[in-house]
Amino acid sequence: MKRDLRNYSKQTDRRLIIGALLILFVVGGGLIWWRYGAGGAGLGIVCLLAGLLPIVLIIGIFFVMDWILKRAGRK
Repeated sequence: MKRDLRNYSKQTDRRLIIGALLILFVVGGGLIWWRYGAGGAGLGIVCLLAGLLPIVLIIGIFFVMDWILKRAGRK
């Protein structure tokens, strides 16, 4: 059985990102809710999402650039 280290690396990176986001939203949102209540937790989640928006946009731009470059190389 061969090992596909690239696939393993992608899978590990994906799991780490999902885990970090879960910890950020669940633990962070839970602590805000515990201290400030439901209204504060809702606003905290909105602020966390607004903070992630630039990161998501940058990653999206990189994916689009990668897709364009891969399609340009086929010709």
